[in-house]
Amino acid sequence: MAVPLLYAVISGFKSTDQLSRNPIGLPDPWVTSNYSGILGSGSFWQLVGSSALIAIGTTVLVVAASALAAFSFARFAFRGRELLFTLFTMGLMFPFAVAALPLFLLLRSLGLLDNPLGVILPQAAFGLPMTIIILRGFFREIPGELEEAATLDGCSPFGFFWRILLPMARPALGTVSVLAVIASWNNFLLPLLVFTDSTWWTIPIGVQQFQGQYSAEYAKVFAYLVLAMVPALAFYSVAERQLVGGLAAGATKG
Repeated sequence: MAVPLLYAVISGFKSTDQLSRNPIGLPDPWVTSNYSGILGSGSFWQLVGSSALIAIGTTVLVVAASALAAFSFARFAFRGRELLFTLFTMGLMFPFAVAALPLFLLLRSLGLLDNPLGVILPQAAFGLPMTIIILRGFFREIPGELEEAATLDGCSPFGFFWRILLPMARPALGTVSVLAVIASWNNFLLPLLVFTDSTWWTIPIGVQQFQGQYSAEYAKVFAYLVLAMVPALAFYSVAERQLVGGLAAGATKG
């Protein structure tokens, strides 16, 4: 896994001529203008900001909605609960490509094209099934004695959810948050479908446009690809402990 990343980083420090003559060796001389030119471009930082805004909005929405739904599925007994939960799990088998055309028509009728909400809302909807499944499994393992004690102390169901359940489920919430951010950051098809104006383009669209613009300058394309990966890799490296801890906690409780 590290070899392609290392190759891309080194290739970004070459000129296109060097890359053609010496595709494997070290740069001679080292060309830093590929990276510095991209980092000095306002359009690149605009893409980063747009991707970050959409990823944060999607994560907040999907985690909040999924936590409430998972709490209902895990702690309440009501008619049709398992059937409704099955409908959510069936969402895992529903590919986005099937919904592309009706989703585009729906967003157009709602006036959400070229609007970040046109990406945030569908991304959150498609992220609900997996997030609910993870959180429901975690919530069900919280001892019922805690809820009984909270109820005896006068705590309402929502109070138990907000004051006790969510703090105890922090590892699981961290896990689904990391997964939601990474999925949003790497999403290409939905932003391409929604955004025609470059104002709200995200990093994956920017990579495609840059490759088309500099198709003959491979070294610059390598540099752009590396810089496009850095934010996601940096976030994952920081959140890796939280992700692994949340998955391990869920496995232990299960």
